[in-house]
Amino acid sequence: MCTVSFVKTDGKIIITSNRDENIIRPNAIAPQNYTLNGKNIIYPKDPKAGGTWYVVDENGTVLVLLNGANEKHIVKLPYRKSRGLIVLDLIAQTSPKDFWNAIDLENIEPFTLVLFENETLFQLRWNGIIKETSQLDANKNHIWSSATLYPEMVREKRASWFYHFLEVTPAISETELLHFHRYTEETNQENGLVINRNEETKTVSITQSVIENNKVSLLHCDLIAQQESKISFITI
Repeated sequence: MCTVSFVKTDGKIIITSNRDENIIRPNAIAPQNYTLNGKNIIYPKDPKAGGTWYVVDENGTVLVLLNGANEKHIVKLPYRKSRGLIVLDLIAQTSPKDFWNAIDLENIEPFTLVLFENETLFQLRWNGIIKETSQLDANKNHIWSSATLYPEMVREKRASWFYHFLEVTPAISETELLHFHRYTEETNQENGLVINRNEETKTVSITQSVIENNKVSLLHCDLIAQQESKISFITI
């Protein structure tokens, strides 16, 4: 929910997300199949609010949440609804991108969404006042870091690690990307890809989807329980 990368390589789309959370939050339920509004969707579930930060639907649409918009915001509790439930509201629709234009986000905490739908990549942002919609080049590689945890200078530094990794890695694969998300700057517990800030805020999991032709694989690595789960399916 706090670091997301998008990579297109060798005919594959690879979307990887590190989730940073306060350790008092209950551990997520591993990805399972759910039915929502008649659609089959797969996601790891936050047992506290019932939502998610990473979801894939039966068509191979991927939607990933990051907390915050372009800059760190002032929290104004109480909010009307969890951002993780907004993710489910969007993925339940025939087209999450189209529904984004209609969804009511009043009194929802700011967030950023990375949406890959119909071979098209979007960045969707809600800053608490207005929505922003940006179509990105799906033939290029991208990385995001949550503005709530990482100031602009740190976000730029993390992006430099990503692009350097792409430059020096001869064959980019899902395995290499998982390694990047797991071990980059591993001694930097404040701002590395896997953080541990005073045993309070930690990177608790890494979730990765790989889309190749009509096959989708979803890997979830629970770093707290030290468990992995994987689901693969053919898109309809």
